[in-house]
Amino acid sequence: MRWAAVIVAAGRGTRLGRPKQLLELAGVPMVGWSIQTFARMEEVAQIVVATETELLEPVRTLVSSLARRQDASVVLGGALRQESAYAALRAVTADCEGAFVHDGARPLVTPHDVRAGMRAVGPGRGALLASPVVDTIKEVARDSHGVVATLDRSRLWAAQTPQFALALDLLHAHRQARRDNVTATDDAALLERVGIETIVVPSTSPNFKVTLPDDIARAEAILRERFSEHPVSP
Repeated sequence: MRWAAVIVAAGRGTRLGRPKQLLELAGVPMVGWSIQTFARMEEVAQIVVATETELLEPVRTLVSSLARRQDASVVLGGALRQESAYAALRAVTADCEGAFVHDGARPLVTPHDVRAGMRAVGPGRGALLASPVVDTIKEVARDSHGVVATLDRSRLWAAQTPQFALALDLLHAHRQARRDNVTATDDAALLERVGIETIVVPSTSPNFKVTLPDDIARAEAILRERFSEHPVSP
């Protein structure tokens, strides 16, 4: 199966206090790590990155330097993650049967885990990387902050990306959401609502989203350790 990698990199980094797409981590802009990972996978025939208006040209330059084998392009994202994913999915070419959507702020994803997600996909079936919840999770009232319920963590998983499906299934799920004015925080939720079975694939290595300042140092330390013997340059 030929795959298209969709990378959503159009956020403004509100919680971090600044845009993070091109924030340097271990010598490479943050979104560059994901581009680089997917560009080295033979299964990936196309890479589409959705980003902000002011970042279109620098991201195009980055993509052209890191993804020389694939059909690679950069598109304008939207105000919401869902809008950015849809814009990029619309650019996926017909020769890519499978597609996956990845957050550009998750620079630690590995080819091993991506391939595991790919293998789980089939007709009417999608997948997502995730990890079991280790904390006890409380459902809390929005106004009073009173505990409403304690959830059974043995059934809870924290969703990550990439999230995978047949390309036409992903596009259909997004189109149905737009038609019905439905907003979701990830692509798997949109697949679920149109009847696509969604399988959790356990992550085998760190794959957290860089959201807060402390995440930057943690991600950089992991990347430097991974590539200390084989340095990578943008």
